[in-house]
Amino acid sequence: MNRHPLVIGGAALSVAAVVGLALAAFAGAGPVETSEALLDGMFGSPFAIGTSLNNAALLMLIAAGFTIAYRAGLVNVGGEGQMCLGGICATATGVSLPQSLPSQVGVAAVLLAAALGGAAWASIAAYLKVRRGTSEIITTLLLNFVGLAAVVLVVHEPALLRQPMTSSETLPQSEPLRESGQLALLGLHKSPATIALVVAVVAVVAVGILLGRTAIGLKLQSVGLSPTASRRLGIRVDAYRFGSLTAAGAFSGVAGGLIVATAPFVLAEGFSSGFGFTGLVVGLLARGSMTAVAAVSLLLGFLVSGGINLQLAVGVPASTVSVVESVLIILIAGASIWTTTTVRARTKEAVLV
Repeated sequence: MNRHPLVIGGAALSVAAVVGLALAAFAGAGPVETSEALLDGMFGSPFAIGTSLNNAALLMLIAAGFTIAYRAGLVNVGGEGQMCLGGICATATGVSLPQSLPSQVGVAAVLLAAALGGAAWASIAAYLKVRRGTSEIITTLLLNFVGLAAVVLVVHEPALLRQPMTSSETLPQSEPLRESGQLALLGLHKSPATIALVVAVVAVVAVGILLGRTAIGLKLQSVGLSPTASRRLGIRVDAYRFGSLTAAGAFSGVAGGLIVATAPFVLAEGFSSGFGFTGLVVGLLARGSMTAVAAVSLLLGFLVSGGINLQLAVGVPASTVSVVESVLIILIAGASIWTTTTVRARTKEAVLV
């Protein structure tokens, strides 16, 4: 049986699509109108395509960071919290930039602050992992909730990042970022697509080269496969584990910074919109392949936009897409366990024979 990651991913996507259509049917929408609404939300206009590309860029970054940590044998479940801290740091920087600052410098400063914020947040879990042996899955997951709460705090507290209150109707959000810190558009006709897509593609290519063609990538793989053997070879296992998880946080932080640097250029409650968890899905589906990271990110990026249109056009809850993503996680995780167990069993049989 073919167990290539793309084959397993395709099978999982097919099953998840059937589940999605079944849920739409329970909501009173037929398969034809559901498919039409989904496709229209994904490809129906330049605006829909641009929004989908922006979504895909965020997922690429989060999944690329996830893959670095995964190569070292770690699972970063904290993308959402790391995005939140990245968004907070990016906003704090973006609202303080001088108006006369060149946009290239301003955007670079915003994204650097976002990367540092995400990295610092992930370093908490990384430290606990390498020094105390605490599961990074648990710590990164719990830090998500703290990060989300931190966003609520800073956008409601006038002494922090809340915009000046001119009336009781002033929204609890930050001031808009200075123009020098706002992302430029790609220039596509009637499209909101920004240079976030360029940033994400460059990041994916860079991670692919790092993991596949450098000594660092080889050492990360060694650490992931056997920490004990890696230590005997003189590899600093704790340093590579700490660095890989911190790097994953930096990538997620940049994703958070890209959101606040895109229209409407403000930090608000729920700004991360679950992209951290969706990026986790992309990383699990890709299973270490950066080509798959790009492909699956595009697919799910368009699905997110299509899911919003499902609710608007045919009354199917947009959360249906989240259910489909959850099914994907279960299927991919199950396939990975099944594959690993089967391979170990066959290896054991071969040894016995």
